Order: sequence, then structure tokens, then C-alpha cells
Amino acid sequence: MPMTHSRFDTRLGLTITLVVTAFLIGPVLLSVTAGLTKNYFVGLSSGLTLDWVTQVWDLYADTIWRSYGVALATLATTTLIGVPAAWVLTLFPGRLSRLLEELLTLPVAVPGLATALALIVSWGSVGWLRSSVLFIVIGHVLFTLPFMVRAVRAGMQGADLVVLDEAAATLGASRRQRFFDIIVPAARSGIVTGALTVVTLSIGEFNLTWLLHTPLTKTLPVGLADSYASMRLEVASAYTLVFLLMLLPLMVGLQWFAARTTRTGSITLGAST
Repeated sequence: MPMTHSRFDTRLGLTITLVVTAFLIGPVLLSVTAGLTKNYFVGLSSGLTLDWVTQVWDLYADTIWRSYGVALATLATTTLIGVPAAWVLTLFPGRLSRLLEELLTLPVAVPGLATALALIVSWGSVGWLRSSVLFIVIGHVLFTLPFMVRAVRAGMQGADLVVLDEAAATLGASRRQRFFDIIVPAARSGIVTGALTVVTLSIGEFNLTWLLHTPLTKTLPVGLADSYASMRLEVASAYTLVFLLMLLPLMVGLQWFAARTTRTGSITLGAST
């Protein structure tokens, strides 16, 4: 009898998983199909073509590379700021640390449009900054920094690095040595997890970017929205296909790197203990 219930639960769980997966992936597959069809309203009988993909690449290739540049710049900045910030919050817990962490997560709670408007009011009068990609990078850093800090801090707390830091200090290691030789390597799984989150959020961020961008600093999601609004359905769908082809390999690569880093870190930690 328990075996029957177990098989029923397994089949029910598998069925629910397949239904949810089909619900999520189905619209994406239909959109991709539309981008490869000569005439979507006629259907597949009209034939398949790569003309729409070529047209998207000719019109919007600059938005793709710009999005990659913004994501990498955002990742570099959040790493340089977020890792030390996470270590300080871990090293000095208390009310002040909790208050700082809450203030740090404020841009996540506030709508992206409100954050973008605040940046425009504060720095929009600086002409060179307002018309540069750096303005978008600043907005993305404000939006993604809390995710980096929380991921890295979770890794630091799980590894009990405060104890290791104190032990290294008693052996005469300087604060710089302790940070780069002990803290950063031990927290690398959290750093990689935060990096994965930052890159994917930055590439796909639209609300904040839409208000901060100019015609010369358009990113991939903004270009995607522009194609939906001004082009025929096949072009917009082809843009979705290009978006997936550019994003999925990056996500898979980062996931693989995160899994490998976590596994290597576990082996190293086990060997050291």
C-alpha cells in the first residue's frame, strides 16, 4: 500500500512539473517559431527563414554588445564593493550592520522607475554622464549590489570565517593577507552565486534602464521593447530568439562555473579540516 501511494505521488509530481514547464516554455517556443517563419499569420506552411534574425542583427547588434559591456562593468563594480561590504557586515554584526543592510536593499524594494528618476534628478544635469553608458551602469550597480552582498555574506556566514580570521590574526597575518588569502577563497561559492545573479539581472533589466537610456545607449531589453512596438511580429520574435541565443550560453556557463567552484571549495575545505 505505501508503495502504491509512493508511485502515485511520483506520477502526480511529474505531471505537475511537466504542466508547469509546458506553461512556461510554450510561449517562448511559439515566439521563437514566429521569428523563424516567413509569415507568422500564415503559419509554418509559409516556410522557414533566417531573414528576420539577420534583420535584427543588422538593426540591434550594438544593443547586444552594449548589454554585455554594462553587465560586465556592473559585475566588476559590485564585486569590488560587495565583497568587502559583506565581510564588514559579517565581521561586525549588530544593529548598525542590520541597519546598513536594510539601507543597502532599499533600491530593490523601490520600483526601478523611481530609482532611475532619483538618479536623473540627482545627476541628470551632468551632460556627459547623462548621455553615457556609465549612467546605466550606476543604476544597475544600485539595483544589483544587494544581491551580491547577500549572496557573499551567506557564503561567509556558512564557512564561519570570523573564527578563521581571528585564528589567522593570532598567527600574525595582516588584515590584507587574511582578506585575500583566507576570506575571499573561502567565500568564492557565494561570490560566484552573486556574480551569476548580478549578470543575469543586469542583462535582463528593463524598467530602470528604459528611463536612463538615450537613443545612443540603448541596451538589449530596451531594443527588444522597441522592436515589439515598432516592427512586425516576426522581427520582434526574432529578437527574442537572438536574446535567448546570447543569454542562455552565458547562464549555462556561469551555472557550470558556480557548481564547479562550489564542489572544489567543498573538497578543499574537507581536506583542510
